[in-house]
Amino acid sequence: MTDFVNNNFADILLNRHSVRHFDPAVKISRDEMSQMIEEAHVAPSACNLQPWRFIVIDSEEGKDKLRTFFMRFNMPQLETSSAVVMIFGDTEAYKSYRDLWNKACNDGQISPEKRDEVLKTFLPLYENASRESLLFDAKTNSALVAMQFMLVARAHGYETNAIQGYASSAAAEALGLDSERYVPCMAIAIGKPDPAKQQAEVHSQRYPVEKISEFL
Repeated sequence: MTDFVNNNFADILLNRHSVRHFDPAVKISRDEMSQMIEEAHVAPSACNLQPWRFIVIDSEEGKDKLRTFFMRFNMPQLETSSAVVMIFGDTEAYKSYRDLWNKACNDGQISPEKRDEVLKTFLPLYENASRESLLFDAKTNSALVAMQFMLVARAHGYETNAIQGYASSAAAEALGLDSERYVPCMAIAIGKPDPAKQQAEVHSQRYPVEKISEFL
C-alpha cells in the first residue's frame, strides 16, 4: 500500500488549485512518476476499457516539442514544471480488450464463462461503434483518469495545472503518436509551487451549488 505524503482527503480535494509557476529546481523521478500513473489508472472507465495513454515530458528535448503547439499563455507552466503529462484518449483501445480479459481469466480473477460473457456483451459495442462514439468514449474516460492523476499528485505532495490551451490537432503527431488513433484529452503540468510566486496565484471562485444543479 502506498505511503502517501498527504493522507488527508479533505485537504487533497478541497484545497487543490491550479498552479502556474512551479519551482524549476524540483525534479520528480521517473520511478515516482510511474508510481503516480499506476495509482491514477485505477480510475473507472466504461466497460473497463481503459482508453488512455500517458506521455510524460520531463526533458528539455521533450518540452521543445510541446513549445511547437502550446499557446503562449501556458508557457509559465511548461517552462517551470518538473514535467508535463499529456493524456490521450485511445480510440482503438478495444482492440486489446480481449487480451485484458484473457489475462484476468488466466490469473484466476474471473471464470472462462464470465470472460466470454463480458466479451460477448461489450466488445461488439466498440467494434461496431462510429468514429464519433469512439472519440467521445476515449475523451470522457480519459478525463476521469486525468482528474485522478491530479489528486494522486497532491497525495504525493505536488501541485498541478490542467491545460487545454494548445493546438490539439498538432499534439499527437508532435509527440510521435498516430493522430487518427490518439485524441488529446489534457496536458497536466506537475511540480512543487514556486514559493516566491504563491501570493500572486489567483484561486478561482466557484458558482453557488443552486446555480449549477437541480433535483428531479
